[in-house]
Amino acid sequence: MQLFLSYVESPLGDLVLVTDARQIVRGLDFADHKARQHRSLRDHYGSVELVEVPAPAEIAEALARYFSGELGALDALRTETAGSQLQRRVWAALRRIPAGTTTTYGKLAKELGFDDPRAAIDIGAANGANPIAIIVPCHRVIASNGDLKGYAWGVPRKRWLLEHERAIAPARAEPQTAMLPGI
Repeated sequence: MQLFLSYVESPLGDLVLVTDARQIVRGLDFADHKARQHRSLRDHYGSVELVEVPAPAEIAEALARYFSGELGALDALRTETAGSQLQRRVWAALRRIPAGTTTTYGKLAKELGFDDPRAAIDIGAANGANPIAIIVPCHRVIASNGDLKGYAWGVPRKRWLLEHERAIAPARAEPQTAMLPGI
């Protein structure tokens, strides 16, 4: 399978974008997690030939608009992934979580028709295997107690995205005390 590899700048670090010939997003990862993306592509598609190209204008512009504050800019982007049936159901449900909101693993499990409280663990695993950062907004899923929990690309990035979307209040900086000379 031939896919196309592009790089896009973001406030959180360079993004590695993978698209197909129809300019459908197949993967979006942070450049410092490139090995994760290659593993995901191999797991989902087997042997993949990656051809480096400039980022498709529509996708690069949508990402730039999102990072500039137009939070709905990513909604129209087309995505397609391989994965288990559960993973694809979870990833589709993630796309329905509006920017500026969060949900919990348990609520997502119930939305998908699972009544067993332990299903949240399976939902969390599928969420964590998401190969398309930001566009498939797995960062919008948090623990039932409000904790941000894990994020494949790091909790600081998850916090930044949720603060950017105004889904959570900005983290308060710890008050600094002045050090006076001689004290």
